[in-house]
Amino acid sequence: MSVRPVTTGSSPPIDPDLAEVRAAQADRRAFATLYRRYLDRVYGYCFYLLGDHHDAEDATERSFTAAFDAIDRFRDEGATFRSWLFRIAHNQVANALRTRSRHRTDPLDSIPEPAAADDPARMASLADDARNVRAAVASLSDDRRQVVILRFVDGLTAVEIGVVLGRSAGAVRVLQHRALRELAALLDQPGTG
Repeated sequence: MSVRPVTTGSSPPIDPDLAEVRAAQADRRAFATLYRRYLDRVYGYCFYLLGDHHDAEDATERSFTAAFDAIDRFRDEGATFRSWLFRIAHNQVANALRTRSRHRTDPLDSIPEPAAADDPARMASLADDARNVRAAVASLSDDRRQVVILRFVDGLTAVEIGVVLGRSAGAVRVLQHRALRELAALLDQPGTG
């Protein structure tokens, strides 16, 4: 699977994973390094969008299986391995959401609260803040939600997000700006903290 980045007018991103990709193309066992490096990030992306641990685990597994099967077709043509992998995960999440819409389940039903320090008041405050942020992110449109998650949870650049979503880096930056403005407005509403 070869992915070309959307034209952005800037230089192509430097791929820090290229040596490991080349090793995995020569010897499939070397894919384990890439798997370990990105497992938590891909799972987090899938979980944030699907809101269910089991669905996120399934989508993560399918993402890495597809990447493993297609690693020989990855080409260094401007798109980083990370953006290529997240594009695969993006497609797996979209498939899971389509399947879910046919089966009508409720996403984001029970997300565990973050662990905090020993102070119960601080723990309650952090848990409340986390609930408010999750609810605000969940209320964003799909494209804005994905940009926020890919940028601030998974750390992808605008160019990489553009590859994942099939948009230009400029369009990603506009989506990010609008999403952050919308989140700020949602979190400033009375009753949201």
